[in-house]
Amino acid sequence: MIQMFANNAGEHMPEEKSHPPDPTRERLLDEAEKLFAEKGFTAVSVREITKAAGSNLAAVNYHFGSKKNLYLAVFRSRWMARAARVGQPLRDLAQQDKVTPRQVVHGLARAFLRGPLTPEERVLHTKLIAREMENPTEAFEVLAEGQLKPAMEQSVRLLQRTLPYALGEERLKLVVLSIFAQVLYFNFARPVVSLVTGRGYDPAFVEELITHITDFTLRGLGLEETA
Repeated sequence: MIQMFANNAGEHMPEEKSHPPDPTRERLLDEAEKLFAEKGFTAVSVREITKAAGSNLAAVNYHFGSKKNLYLAVFRSRWMARAARVGQPLRDLAQQDKVTPRQVVHGLARAFLRGPLTPEERVLHTKLIAREMENPTEAFEVLAEGQLKPAMEQSVRLLQRTLPYALGEERLKLVVLSIFAQVLYFNFARPVVSLVTGRGYDPAFVEELITHITDFTLRGLGLEETA
């Protein structure tokens, strides 16, 4: 169930529009994103955000109208922009004439585990979506319509096109979701993974994880090739 934010009297939820660069606004977005990722929307106060951003207490209302709108702006201007960068390799793959199932699964895993994001961006990106998946708010609707549904549809079409046998759409969606789930876990649970494996998240280990997800998924699809 989507949790609706409590609205103040007369408050509306504006669409994120293009704004001229403003140092204070950008700092508020940067610091709010870190705090929301670490603590969640409810646990973060406006005072905490403005203190971290080095701005006065009225800055959030001035630039965004409310904490709720700042939270939504974080997803619209930060999360969605990163998601577009992550998805670009798959869009490029979809333009190729000949693509194998291995390329699709490997491309999905690599895009999220070792794609264009910096390690810091990847942690923020994963924590924010994990919080929304656990306790969806209005921001989840923004993500679903703007990125999650289109990414799912593209991944399903690409995988369906490459499989050597017919597979129903529902099963294909479950396959793609299982890939997303593995990637989400290996991103979000890095301390646990490192504790269990004794490995740090260096490039070599990340490549092993990508290969593991790829091989595991292909075997689940009955495709045994590992080359």
